[in-house]
Amino acid sequence: MTASPTTSPLSSLNGHIVLAGAGKMGGAMLMGWLAGGLDPKRVVVLDPYLSDEIKALAATGARLNPDISEIGEVAALILAVKPQMFADVGPTLRAIVGDSLVVSIMAGTTIAGISKTCGGRIVRAMPNTPAAIGRGITVAVAASDVAPAQRELTDALLRATGSVEWVEDECLIDAVTAVSGSGPAYVFLLAEEMARAGIAAGLPPELAMKLARETVSGSGELLRQSELDAATLRKNVTSPGGTTAAALNVLMAEDGFEPLLTKAIAAATARSKELAK
Repeated sequence: MTASPTTSPLSSLNGHIVLAGAGKMGGAMLMGWLAGGLDPKRVVVLDPYLSDEIKALAATGARLNPDISEIGEVAALILAVKPQMFADVGPTLRAIVGDSLVVSIMAGTTIAGISKTCGGRIVRAMPNTPAAIGRGITVAVAASDVAPAQRELTDALLRATGSVEWVEDECLIDAVTAVSGSGPAYVFLLAEEMARAGIAAGLPPELAMKLARETVSGSGELLRQSELDAATLRKNVTSPGGTTAAALNVLMAEDGFEPLLTKAIAAATARSKELAK
């Protein structure tokens, strides 16, 4: 007897998914949901500055900026607005929330703060920008009153743009923000500086940038697909007394990459905690 396939929470949804904030991250999540089987007629988007791509969804049945009173049953509210806007936007959303699921991707905004402002059963999540190509990673933490079905729905919503990890301690989200939330910027800086250093070594600018871009992206894909850890992959590139070893002697010095990155992530973690106050 063949087992029936598992039904996705997105394809068997009761109520609407309300997306508050359809910028780059919110828009990427929305496109992932639709690709994963969410009926556009189940989508409500609230954003005063809609892109042409989001506006086009109206033709498929999505509702854009309806009156709050006309939204109807809410399965989940996704908070993708900028944190500094939430104090103004949040109270207006309380009328549609009740005990519905609220998933926040706002940096530095705590579960307690969200609950006080708009109510709901809250999951706090931190995605990152590779979500735009379906290769993001999100870490989530749920409030104690989030029901198992709501957690399952959250997982499906977040997994539409990449992988998902769950933690039980909200305090870890500050470090998550520093490592993976802000992390793409560190990688882009690495490519930027590799290109700059290549130019300084005599390479034409276009070639230097292409070498840096392809090296960073290719190495990332190798790391993703390999069963080996990052340290082993690094050692596999490094011949004793060779060119890579000469460069790593600089990068791995006492005042090199490790202490600098540790300091940078500590600074980002501290800033995330400051924003939550």
